[in-house]
Amino acid sequence: MNIKNLIGVALISAMMLTATGCKEKKEDTNVANVQEEKTELVSVQTLAKETISKSISISAVLQPYETMNISPSVTGIIKKINVDVASRVSKGQTLVQMDETQLKTTRLQFANLEKELGRVEALLKSGSVSQQTYDQTKVQYDLTKENLEFLEKNTYVKADFSGVISAKNFESGELYSGMPILTLIQINMLKAIVNIPEAYFPMIKTGTKVQLSSDIYKGRTFEGTIEIIYPTIDPNTHTFQAKVRIPNAKEELRPGMYMSVNIDLNNIEAIIVPYQSVLKLQGANERYVFINNDGYAKRIVVEMGKRFDDKIEIISNDIKEGDELVVVGQAKLVDGVKLNISK
Repeated sequence: MNIKNLIGVALISAMMLTATGCKEKKEDTNVANVQEEKTELVSVQTLAKETISKSISISAVLQPYETMNISPSVTGIIKKINVDVASRVSKGQTLVQMDETQLKTTRLQFANLEKELGRVEALLKSGSVSQQTYDQTKVQYDLTKENLEFLEKNTYVKADFSGVISAKNFESGELYSGMPILTLIQINMLKAIVNIPEAYFPMIKTGTKVQLSSDIYKGRTFEGTIEIIYPTIDPNTHTFQAKVRIPNAKEELRPGMYMSVNIDLNNIEAIIVPYQSVLKLQGANERYVFINNDGYAKRIVVEMGKRFDDKIEIISNDIKEGDELVVVGQAKLVDGVKLNISK
């Protein structure tokens, strides 16, 4: 074998040895990775629904049942404001009188058109004017009448309901522009808009009675009624809104008060779990649990419901009967870690 052949054989042998070494190293690395996969020892509990007597408590801020901003649709001088802040007013009472110049001019125009329409109508019957002339006069009459009604409503501004003046932004004689002159609120009837978790949507009905309580009146409750259930679910908060109507004849409650709204749902089926199985995200109010997902931990965000001693109701669309909830060892889990389930 000549020298060239010897060199070729040596090079091929070296390449084969290098490839074999790389392959063995890669196989060793894969084995090490498999051996290093982290496993956590846990205990699980199979979830099942239980029948419970259920009520939910939601915080809400009271609002006037009706609010009227006194904002005339005409600009000009405010001739007179007849009320002040905290004044009690009746439905139909005149609250504000604006400058009457435009109103008086329109009244005069309307009176003239009323006479003209009567004259043209008589001429039409005798055949002295055409139908077109009558129609044109009638259109002018109708438009002026409509404008007169508009000006009367916005020159003498009346209360739409009985209530209390809560704000006054102008004084008599000032030039009105933009901002409401007054704000009228109804307080003998109040409302509260409550945000209810979507899991309770099938259980909440129009006409459902609710109980309201406040730290201001310790030991007392006030009754309200769910009047409207809003038709959509907020995709961000997974809640829906309901409007609660609250009679307040004695006016013990006031708009702006912070209340707890308790809704009795009677007996329902719910998932109850050990309280310690629910974890809290540090620095936030988010609650979550872990379930067994084919041998791996799956993190599920939940809402907390009613508590029963060392157990608590959890609410989530991602949890169902038959799921295996991690009840021991959950504090050291992260999403996706392999589970070693203790029997």
